[in-house]
Amino acid sequence: MSELFAASFGFAPVTTVKAPGRVNLIGEHTDYNGGFVLPAAINYYTYIALAPHDDRQLHLVAYNFDNESIRIDLDAEQRHNPDESWPNYVRGVVQELRKKGFVLAGGDLYIAGNVPAGAGLSSSASLEVALIRALLSLSGETIDPTQAALIGQAAENNFVGCNCGIMDQLISARGQENAALLIDCQDLSVRPVSMPADWEILIVHSGVKRGLVDSEYNHRRQQCETAAGFFGQRSLRAVELSQLLAAENQLDELSFRRARHVLTENQRTLIAAEALAAGDLPGLIKVMVESHESMRDDFNITTPAIDTLVKILVDAGAGQAGARMTGGGFGGCVVAVAPTVVIPQLMAAVDADYQARTGCVPTLIRAKASAGAF
Repeated sequence: MSELFAASFGFAPVTTVKAPGRVNLIGEHTDYNGGFVLPAAINYYTYIALAPHDDRQLHLVAYNFDNESIRIDLDAEQRHNPDESWPNYVRGVVQELRKKGFVLAGGDLYIAGNVPAGAGLSSSASLEVALIRALLSLSGETIDPTQAALIGQAAENNFVGCNCGIMDQLISARGQENAALLIDCQDLSVRPVSMPADWEILIVHSGVKRGLVDSEYNHRRQQCETAAGFFGQRSLRAVELSQLLAAENQLDELSFRRARHVLTENQRTLIAAEALAAGDLPGLIKVMVESHESMRDDFNITTPAIDTLVKILVDAGAGQAGARMTGGGFGGCVVAVAPTVVIPQLMAAVDADYQARTGCVPTLIRAKASAGAF
């Protein structure tokens, strides 16, 4: 990073910060419904090398976008530009930090990362959290990790235009090494859940890219809010599964299925956390498979290629691997959890069968649960 920064700016950076991407083991589309999620930060990062200067200007260069360069006046009103991608995340973070009273300071920043974009591994949240660390490093200001996550989420909701929940930013800020975090998205409390030392995470990019802002993600959120409103609640967290089942004939079918996914997914996530902590592989496999079926049948966010990939992994594991789609849906990645000794046979099965059956080219990513940015 120092060399890349120096090549762009002509001098060495003062420091470098980083923030991880994440993989969600289970708990999909539950976060914005005030539910439970079980993500892990992973050892893929957005890095930002930086150096201060004494004006109110930010000069940013992005390696992953052909060294595209932008300048931002910290005191100007930030405006969304629909023709730009990564600069909108920067402007959104600056806007939300300024709203919260942070002074900020000028500087040069060089951004690079290896979190795959459009894969459901939260490259956007990784960028937001890394930007918060970098900007507050420039100004010498401090922030609580949970507040940092909330500011990153607000930037994505209010400025970028994706109504994501809090999970992605919170795990990027607060992740722990060798552990997933059980997050209660209603009160933002977290509980580390250690992974057995001989288990490993395998992420497989399906080769089907997706973009949350342009997908059905916001529409799914609206559908969940409609279902909650039927029960006079703002969030599905306040609705019991028994209430929903009793109202099946009163709700329209689509709202019922969307809500059923969320409420059963909350139950599965709590079961998965206990199974992970206890090293109960069969228990974890069961709820991961059920989670994928619910995303496919009730939430309708998988694709034929993703469904095929999950089946290949589960079949190859022969009772020793759980697998499910992870992320917002409509493409992206599948996550598998298995003993380390089983991972090679999962990878071999994907290499042998997936492209031949779907025409899509997979990317295999062995990942470790890693520490967060703060």
